Amino acid sequence: MPAKTALIIPARFGSTRFPGKALHQIAGKPLVQHVWERCCHAHGIDLIIIATDDARIADAARAFGAEVEMTSPKHRSGTDRVAEVARRHRNLQIVINVQGDEPLIDPKLISRLVRELASRTQLGMVTAASPFPSGDDPGNPNAVKVVSDSKGNALYFSRCPIPFVRDGSAAHVHLLHHGIYGFRREFLLQFVRWKPGVLEQLEQLEQLRALENGATIRLISTRTAGPVGVDTPEDAVVMERLIAGSITAASRDYPSAARTRTAPRARSLPR
Repeated sequence: MPAKTALIIPARFGSTRFPGKALHQIAGKPLVQHVWERCCHAHGIDLIIIATDDARIADAARAFGAEVEMTSPKHRSGTDRVAEVARRHRNLQIVINVQGDEPLIDPKLISRLVRELASRTQLGMVTAASPFPSGDDPGNPNAVKVVSDSKGNALYFSRCPIPFVRDGSAAHVHLLHHGIYGFRREFLLQFVRWKPGVLEQLEQLEQLRALENGATIRLISTRTAGPVGVDTPEDAVVMERLIAGSITAASRDYPSAARTRTAPRARSLPR
């Protein structure tokens, strides 16, 4: 059986700040449906699965035509949920992990992650970053920063502004991390077997687990707007306007309206 590429969307009902947000209606559709529909426009994907531990999400997803797989309710993160599904599909080669609460995810960015993994057969993990939005504060711990080496591989992720600009007059644009990940299946299964390291626990950024274990994370550079997700009911109101068109499509280039929520939130690996 030929190797396949799967996109898996982890979705849970028990969000601390916004219980049931996966099914919250935005512009007439559940939030997770918006995510799924955007993912359907990505190229190079053979299979899209919504992974959940909740029958309400599963029923809703099947109703709008998505493939669903049930997972354990004991997972600590979406990455563990995605890995459970990937473990069942032995013919998978590439797994793309997309947040279930980012309805403006760019399908072209998803396609780029797939191409990067397909063209670099020794690569185990890839993610994305963009220049920090003008006017936003790099000191905001809810916006994860990343620095890379000369080859485009991640050196470190942090909630602090990195690098520290000692000469305050020096021009430097920080890189904003996007919480989308691509994995080679074998690497993903290894990743979830590793125990959280000291850096991961201090920063509360799960991707640091890979770096602490000596793995390479490839960074895809993009001009796509940083992650605009839904963490709270207030975020859902802003997203309703974005999707319904009260704010034009051009505002996706990091709209001032989208900043009515705090700056782009911190992203560890998807939950």
